Amino acid sequence: MIHETAVIDDGVEIGEGTKVWHFAHIITGSNIGKDCTIGQNVMIGPDVDIGDGCKIQNNVSVYKGVTLEDNVFCGPSLVFTNVLNPRADVDRKEEFEKTLVCSGATLGANATIVCGVTLGTYCFVAAGAVVTKDVEPHALVVGVPARKIGWVSHAGERLDDTLVCPRSGRRYQETPEGLQEIS
Repeated sequence: MIHETAVIDDGVEIGEGTKVWHFAHIITGSNIGKDCTIGQNVMIGPDVDIGDGCKIQNNVSVYKGVTLEDNVFCGPSLVFTNVLNPRADVDRKEEFEKTLVCSGATLGANATIVCGVTLGTYCFVAAGAVVTKDVEPHALVVGVPARKIGWVSHAGERLDDTLVCPRSGRRYQETPEGLQEIS
């Protein structure tokens, strides 16, 4: 489903079941997976890859250099940057930094993701946080600059000291690599 006010440039691939809402613009070279929701006034591209099942809420721009893996949630008015030191009178298009948002991550409303970072699987970035460095898988980060205050489960539930998800019962343990599920 593509709303009549959306603009889809030539050379764009959109997967089956994806919905593109009012006034969205998908720019050449971008690939959007299946079963995604692209909200009102979202801009994607050029040359951006978005995995299956992603939800991008209203007023988000996903710039060249940003990759969203599967099932990423981007809250309304989330901001991605693409250069570290922008100036209006200095062309830095060749300096765009790569930003990777791994599967299952949640990025809250009005958060800012400074380019060049990796956001780990199932991490949770709180609304309004400013991410300036990599975020571990399952980490819950808040504030300016964002700092880890805890862990979240696959279901997005904050974990207490038992590291057991209150919604699913899945169990976790801390390791030197971060949080991992116990089989």
